[in-house]
Amino acid sequence: MLTSLLLFPALAACHGFISSPPMRTPGSSTTAACGPSIVGEITRDKTSHVEGLPELGAQDAGFDAAACNVWLCKGLQYGDNADHVQAWAPGQVVNLQVELTIPHAGAANVSLVDAARNEIIGAPLVAWPSGYADERAFYAGSTPADQTDFNVTIPEDLGDRCAEPGACVLQWWWYGTGAKQTYESCVDFTVTEA
Repeated sequence: MLTSLLLFPALAACHGFISSPPMRTPGSSTTAACGPSIVGEITRDKTSHVEGLPELGAQDAGFDAAACNVWLCKGLQYGDNADHVQAWAPGQVVNLQVELTIPHAGAANVSLVDAARNEIIGAPLVAWPSGYADERAFYAGSTPADQTDFNVTIPEDLGDRCAEPGACVLQWWWYGTGAKQTYESCVDFTVTEA
């Protein structure tokens, strides 16, 4: 693998992301909160790991650590993603597809997150306590299908907590234990009672 990275340095920039439904992407709202360095990195590499972003932000005079909040959706702001809000119903089964491009065995989960509080709502919708994106399985072409194409069920007890766009996100979170890097993607959604 090291040889591949030396010959093809662009490979070093790729790890994983939600490919469906549409994940949050950067725009002018993210630039205003996080600065152009973070936006440039995420635009160049939508799979960039979270740990490198605060240092990039510190290079920009306009970086507002609190407004950016790199630990929630890598700082990507709802204002840039209002056109991609998914409308789900309580109990609805939602298919998620994840593209893994470079593996780092570790733990992963998909959770609903209260965006204002940056806290998980209830238990994760699905979790892999270990063995997620294992290198041996990945390079052997035997990554379990349920790590890249799987369903989650929207909880039925959210009430109106996620009724307003931007209030909640669905977050795919993965921590590669060997690499000591965190990857995440967020999907904006609303849930309203029928």
